[in-house]
Amino acid sequence: MRAAYIGMGGNLASWAGTPEATLTAAALRLESLGRVARRSSLYLTEPVGFVEQPRFVNAVAALTTDLDPRELLNRLLAIEREFGRDRAAGFANGPRTLDLDILLFGDLAVSEPDLEIPHPRLAERAFVLIPLNEIAPQAMVPRFGKTAAQLLESLLEGPGNAAAVRLESDAWMVAQVSKTRPGASRIQC
Repeated sequence: MRAAYIGMGGNLASWAGTPEATLTAAALRLESLGRVARRSSLYLTEPVGFVEQPRFVNAVAALTTDLDPRELLNRLLAIEREFGRDRAAGFANGPRTLDLDILLFGDLAVSEPDLEIPHPRLAERAFVLIPLNEIAPQAMVPRFGKTAAQLLESLLEGPGNAAAVRLESDAWMVAQVSKTRPGASRIQC
């Protein structure tokens, strides 16, 4: 089994509810792909690229899985569709119910059509590096030869890099505690 770090984000409501509720439900859904070992806090972030849209809610989950990178990507895209995302109808950096990206997958460096690991814009995105740094600061990022903490430090030293604001979410925390507490039952979102 390998550790994959999955970037999670969204800024539109889904069948699960608000973006916070959507990420909570999606994090539980990731359990079908392996074991969610850790989750960052939720962060409220400004949109990148197309700015005329609501702010995003972002997080990162550490997933241990036996899936290969292509199968993991396909399963993540299927989960996005379950939550109402239609990539064909959307546009780059546009609003969405759910975005699931493979940020890192063990020590793999993959470059295939529609699959780049590590994520090609990882080092440019505070909304990814801040939650990744929270749960895996020492994770080495192939191709960059730096840890998540080092990449975040470099990014935050640059001009105009907006930080992410940590969100307090009872549902996110309850789902995380319920999943990890021995004998606890799972909550339904």
